[in-house]
Amino acid sequence: MSTQVVVVGSGYAGAGAVKRLEDELDSDAELTWISENEYHLVLHEVHRCIRDPSVESKIAIPIDEIKSDSTAFVKGHVTDVDVDERVVELDGGEDVDYDYLLLAVGSGTAFFGIDGLEEHAHELKGLDDARAIHADVKEAAEDASRDDPAQVIVGGAGLSGIQTAGEIAEYRDEHRAPIDVTLVEGLDEVFPGNDPELQGALRKRLEDLDVEILTGDFISEVDEETAYLGGGEDDPALDYDVLIWTGGITGHDEVHGMDLDQDDRSHRVFADADFQTSDERVFALGDTALVEQGPDDVAPPTAQAAWQAADVAGENVARAVAGKPLKTWRHDDKGTVVSVGDDAVAHDVKLPVLGRFPMNVFGGPAARNLKKTIAARWIADVASPRHALDAWDSL
Repeated sequence: MSTQVVVVGSGYAGAGAVKRLEDELDSDAELTWISENEYHLVLHEVHRCIRDPSVESKIAIPIDEIKSDSTAFVKGHVTDVDVDERVVELDGGEDVDYDYLLLAVGSGTAFFGIDGLEEHAHELKGLDDARAIHADVKEAAEDASRDDPAQVIVGGAGLSGIQTAGEIAEYRDEHRAPIDVTLVEGLDEVFPGNDPELQGALRKRLEDLDVEILTGDFISEVDEETAYLGGGEDDPALDYDVLIWTGGITGHDEVHGMDLDQDDRSHRVFADADFQTSDERVFALGDTALVEQGPDDVAPPTAQAAWQAADVAGENVARAVAGKPLKTWRHDDKGTVVSVGDDAVAHDVKLPVLGRFPMNVFGGPAARNLKKTIAARWIADVASPRHALDAWDSL
């Protein structure tokens, strides 16, 4: 009887692992790919769709362009995994049996129990979110009954928040739309925890786009038209027309009930450096997992880490099927590139063959083209060079 290998999720981790498994599995193993979407989304470019929804056709790659004909695809939302019976349960009552399972379902948005935030804020985890943000920003800016600019607040000045604020500012300028953009960060600087030189470069580009930056006050409560900062009577209150929250990640609800060791707060699954979880037949990677990287350290929840991990995780599942020892993985940080509208900032970049770029932080055409190249290379690897070339101008 054939060994049943199942991959859940079509993000960077899932798509990359499927590609590697197709190369590594023996002919007596059957591979099934489960996702609620019939496409792989180049998620680190989804902010582009806020300004221009037509970009989605370039960054949403159909599953059939990625997988081989021999890999079965099942469209569905996973509701639970029964690790005792080795069954993946889907909404609608369909079950998929497995001998080995790789979980790569990504993450949800963490709202940290802030009153009203989940109810009133947009998140940015997929195409539907980008479409909704675009529509609401456009509607608020075109409201003929108002005399003042539309107020758009982006909560969280990490990677996603910075890129979102930049796209909305570019939309404002391209359409000469009456919009004020405010970026709110509870910690003391944009892109918290990173190199001060990088933080300064990002702040300058945001300010050049007339994005107001408020740091040092957390959003403490939200109602349908106001975001309250700090929580005290004298703390600021910001009225808004559109509120977007990008302030953190957590495990998806369906992971909470799985009988796998996981973090009590975030419900991200604990995985060893070989991606094996507390159940030896279940592997996990990407934002789904907290992948061990040494004492008291885990892999970062980034696209770059997921790309790298997928290759080794896919090979390890195939090695487990074959009864071979598993490989360990260590994330190799190749630097950071952040879009700020039409500009970009790069930091501590490691180039193939050449090694570290001589400048610690740089922007301009070099950073913009590097950002494009990174996305295009991934699209070429997971789909085709032709698809990457077609997407180039939209990246």
